[in-house]
Amino acid sequence: MNNNTGFSTIRSLLIGSSLAVILTACSTEEPPPANDGSAEPGTKNASATVSILVEGSNFHGIHGLTTDLQGDIYVGSVVGMNIHKVNPTTSEVTLFQPAPEGQADDLEFSADGTLAWTAFTLGKVFSRDREGSLKLLAEGLPGINSIAYNQQGRLFATQVFLGDALYEIDPDGIKPARKIIEGMGGLNGFDFGQDGKLYGPLWFKGQVVQVDVDSGELKIIADGFTVPAAVNFDSKGILHVVDNETGEIFQIDISSGDKTLIATAPSNLDNLAFDNNDNLYITNMSDNAIYWVDRVNGAVELIVGGSLSTPAGIDVFGETLYIADTFSLSKADIKTGIVSDISRIISDHEYPVAVSVTEKTVVNASSNAGFVQGHDRASSERTFRWTGFAAPGGVLARDDGSVVVAETGSGKVLLVTGQTERQLLADNLDQPMGLAENANGQIYVSEAGKGTIKIIDLVKGTVTTWIEGLNGPEGIEFDHNGLLIVAETASRRVISIDSNKNITVIAANLPIGLKGYPMLPESFLPTGISVDAANRIYLSSDIDNSILLIERSPHGTQ
Repeated sequence: MNNNTGFSTIRSLLIGSSLAVILTACSTEEPPPANDGSAEPGTKNASATVSILVEGSNFHGIHGLTTDLQGDIYVGSVVGMNIHKVNPTTSEVTLFQPAPEGQADDLEFSADGTLAWTAFTLGKVFSRDREGSLKLLAEGLPGINSIAYNQQGRLFATQVFLGDALYEIDPDGIKPARKIIEGMGGLNGFDFGQDGKLYGPLWFKGQVVQVDVDSGELKIIADGFTVPAAVNFDSKGILHVVDNETGEIFQIDISSGDKTLIATAPSNLDNLAFDNNDNLYITNMSDNAIYWVDRVNGAVELIVGGSLSTPAGIDVFGETLYIADTFSLSKADIKTGIVSDISRIISDHEYPVAVSVTEKTVVNASSNAGFVQGHDRASSERTFRWTGFAAPGGVLARDDGSVVVAETGSGKVLLVTGQTERQLLADNLDQPMGLAENANGQIYVSEAGKGTIKIIDLVKGTVTTWIEGLNGPEGIEFDHNGLLIVAETASRRVISIDSNKNITVIAANLPIGLKGYPMLPESFLPTGISVDAANRIYLSSDIDNSILLIERSPHGTQ
């Protein structure tokens, strides 16, 4: 079930009259230093107008949340690597803990006001006291996911997706983490009941369970969920659970296991929390949203959110811009900027970062899950899934049904026609990412790490370097005058390159260039670029989650 209740209305309200707004970068992330190209011999500057097609948002996918004694909400992001503080009355968002230590999948306050959180990809647990002192509590725990204190101030955390275990964490960071139980089935966002027992959902089993943290004994309390993501008790001891895939919010009688549906929110929910007044808040990854839930009448009200979560690869087909939005596969009307969903179900898209479109098929790639898959462009039904790729960061769908895949993780470019039909086109590349095909059927591929663009000649079977010295080239596409349009991400600009390799700066000082996690390349999230039939350029911002529209003056398109 793909429940998008009320979401199209919310997205429409967020768009407003943004097409008329000239871009002013407004980001919670600190972008890299700008480079306007003026110091490069032979580089020309074009005249262009940059405006916002789809408004940005505050986070890069939000996950766990908690509240302080004043009723403010604290919310974590893994991709954004920040913890933000949100005023639920005014919707004001402020940065609380910056990257990289601010990476938080889940977080919770102790009785003395210390905030503890899990850094999922770093494999670490951190805490920050009321005076702002940061402390490392545990490390070496990849996939550390959910966290909670019990009534005695003992701290517990679980690994999910990159592990499957429950640990006790020393709040002083002195003793090593103590493993209690493993192999549960994905014990995600959990809480402690008045009986001192741990209650939590099993993501992969559709169950809610009770765990004795001293003995490790596990009991099933309720089942029949699709993808239960998190649970929490209110002040009266009533257990609540959110279902990621359906958007449903239930109350559970922990003695009988009976569950009562109290509200339905847009799908792709991640977590929930109560404040001291029993206000219920939930997070949604696709919407970058925090919602307030009225438990009496089932109303769901937006506190803060956005049309897009973390846009990466993009592709225009006709009047539609297709967007690999990391937590959703989406599309936007290029006239209005209104965004709608192709898929919000994680098990369907598995965090898409690249997209390419033909008349019949929308092809997307997940670097996280290592697959390339297609959806029917008319019905949005999935038509194929090919697995086993090494962090694919770029795809190019061709009219004959084949797909060119840039394996960013392996440095290879492949021509793929099926699960086992894969032809090596190039290897030993440095972070291959952007793909484009010229009028002669040659494939251009950007090497984000090396700063080059290479040409793959499918007929001759050759790979040659076309241009060097670029600064983090990622998304590339040919316009209708034969110019190669390049998102030169590390320089925060868009350039065009003609057949003689002359470079023209189209737009600079753009909100692109989100830094990668420690131990990952800078270009871990592709910056998408595409060109429509009128030669207008579209660019995804990995800083503020907007989609930018770049319109060149007539002389700037030559």
